[in-house]
Amino acid sequence: MIAPTSPDGAASPGGVVLRVPRYLIRVPLLLWHALVHLPLLLLLLTPPTRAWRWGDELFQHRAIRMWQWGLMWIVGFRLRRAGTPLAGATMFVANHVGWVDISMLHTQRMMGFVAKDEIARWPLIGTLAARAQTIYHRRGNAESLGGVMSEMVRQLRAGHSVGVFPEGGTRGGGEIGPFHARIFTAAVEAGAPVQPVALVYGEHGAAQRTVAFAKGETFFANFLRLLGEPARSATVHFLEPIPAGTEEGRRRIAELARQRIVDAMGT
Repeated sequence: MIAPTSPDGAASPGGVVLRVPRYLIRVPLLLWHALVHLPLLLLLLTPPTRAWRWGDELFQHRAIRMWQWGLMWIVGFRLRRAGTPLAGATMFVANHVGWVDISMLHTQRMMGFVAKDEIARWPLIGTLAARAQTIYHRRGNAESLGGVMSEMVRQLRAGHSVGVFPEGGTRGGGEIGPFHARIFTAAVEAGAPVQPVALVYGEHGAAQRTVAFAKGETFFANFLRLLGEPARSATVHFLEPIPAGTEEGRRRIAELARQRIVDAMGT
């Protein structure tokens, strides 16, 4: 487990002592959110409410986004948004820092994520992911990837949006790895635009390493550690999209998307 940090990600000598009052406040809030709000949310995601709308989006989608926003607030993230997410079928591609990325994106826009299959077993996040059009992929399994690609194309052609992390995994928050070009095949085949999204934790990304999984750290350990961290900003940057029908090949689309995210983060 890495050292406690200040809101900007710097080491804080008094961090251990300050964790106690944070846990005393946040743990009861988390239990209420998990044991009361989550069951209510799952009741709202039943078939009778599928056609309900809240403004310009489905009621079920708004309910999921509100629950995710509440989770992020309890854990200590003060959310900001820069730019505007595209409406309609879109492939959103983001840098991958940790488990919080999915919740962060869901607070802003409903999208079905391509995620590793172990997320289905994570407390809270896994339960909600099952109701949020998540497409699970088993790493290293070519057959699984083929099924994922087919499902992504199907969802995009049906007018839904998908979210992917083209790095293929987390990297400790210190760098943005190369984007795997194959994942962009779905957008090309479906004729859907690709919108890069930069996820920035702390001011100017100072808390990227803090939010990321430490070496050997489990989901539960990371969740517990972040629950005791100081409140900090978290910004979702929706960047210039790459239009559908672009003449660029999938490898070039991957390079453009990655470069726009890197530029937005100032790395």
